Amino acid sequence: MTRDEWLTVTLVVAFATLVTAHVTLVVGLLARPPRWRALAAALVPPLAPAWGLRSAMPVRAAIWMVSAVAYVILRWLASR
Repeated sequence: MTRDEWLTVTLVVAFATLVTAHVTLVVGLLARPPRWRALAAALVPPLAPAWGLRSAMPVRAAIWMVSAVAYVILRWLASR
């Protein structure tokens, strides 16, 4: 597997993980009051892990943050 193929695969996996974590956080926020935070987190993505940590969803928030950092780093590597 070449470097470009490796970067492409890991970039897709990081993005898919980020989107999945974001959706699970929004759904989790929707199940807890106040429910308006789910809509706000859907529109402003960085709010999702912040409110997720406060709403007893630390694993989901950690996965969101790690996958976001991985995605940014991999995008940077892919652009070089």
